[in-house]
Amino acid sequence: SMDNGFLMFDHVRIPRDQMLMRLSKVTREGEYVPSDVPKQLVYGTMVYVRQTIVADASNALSRAVCIATRYSAVRRQFGAHNGGIETQVIDYKTQQNRLFPLLASAYAFRFVGEWLKWLYTDVTERLAASDFATLPEAHACTAGLKSLTTTATSDGIEECRKLCGGHGYLWCSGLPELFAVYVPACTYEGDNVVLQLQVARFLMKTVAQLGSGKVPVGTTAYMGRAAHLLQCRSGVQKAEDWLNPDVVLEAFEARALRMAVTCAKNLSKFENQEQGFQELLADLVEAAIAHCQLIVVSKFIAKLEQDIGGKGVKKQLNNLCYIYALYLLHKHLGDFLSTNCITPKQASLANDQLRSLYTQVRPNAVALVDAFNYTDHYLNSVLGRYDGNV
Repeated sequence: SMDNGFLMFDHVRIPRDQMLMRLSKVTREGEYVPSDVPKQLVYGTMVYVRQTIVADASNALSRAVCIATRYSAVRRQFGAHNGGIETQVIDYKTQQNRLFPLLASAYAFRFVGEWLKWLYTDVTERLAASDFATLPEAHACTAGLKSLTTTATSDGIEECRKLCGGHGYLWCSGLPELFAVYVPACTYEGDNVVLQLQVARFLMKTVAQLGSGKVPVGTTAYMGRAAHLLQCRSGVQKAEDWLNPDVVLEAFEARALRMAVTCAKNLSKFENQEQGFQELLADLVEAAIAHCQLIVVSKFIAKLEQDIGGKGVKKQLNNLCYIYALYLLHKHLGDFLSTNCITPKQASLANDQLRSLYTQVRPNAVALVDAFNYTDHYLNSVLGRYDGNV
């Protein structure tokens, strides 16, 4: 459905019934006739491809995390006294602080990928009925999530390589090849920064329509509660309060909305909107990323509201969900503080809770990567062997 490549032939005749002219055509007189297929139908293909890319991001990141986690449990370094046994590197908080958010991200991307599959089915059914109403939202959502997950995954694979020390750079660790094969995902099907700007344009349109009575839907539904989210302050008073899904969601929603509204206000100061957009590109990308991170956090929380079998499994997934959310909060602390969503004291409490969650995940870390069920053959890594015999 996309004319995104061409071939040039020299002294070659191709019969007209062999010219792949299902959509666009060339007449016998040599005139090019563009496709009459509605442009919106192309979006269906785009949503499908980007949904697949998000699922692949979870797959690639979980492979890297599996190798790094297993090796971190086997590798011992420092900490020995009186000739005793050295410490497993996975027990160092610095290792946990780098590794466990990546483990949480692998699960988060898996669940948001499952949700995107549902979205694709929904969009396809609507397109078949010539209903194009949800297309702009679906397009922005898949563009943003493709960008967010592939950036985080390529960075995450590289971080896993560093987490394995010098041995991570060995070809036989499996990580250099995984990184080299994966990193083009940041560019194909849309450059990641350009894609976030598409999301930003959609967000600016949505903010502009808030006063008109048009109700935002889907992943922007939270913007319909703008009056509350622009005023609210987090009620967190102790570290455990950060384990409340409503508290976490409200903080992420308030941050995303306030950043989008600030961008819209700054845009309105320019006489020429396009010039304003060019001037504010960096801020717009940040606002788009905040919106996309909210989507991932909300879909992770929604997954945990479902019935999950297995003894204690839900508890472990809960821990990973809050590690993912609170690590993002820590990483983008400037956003949360500058938009007055939380106070510095509440940020400190979030950090305390994050450390506590690392301690809770530590005994189950290896089991959580074993759960991906990758064979040694598939991982292709001497460091990530299932039996620990590196």
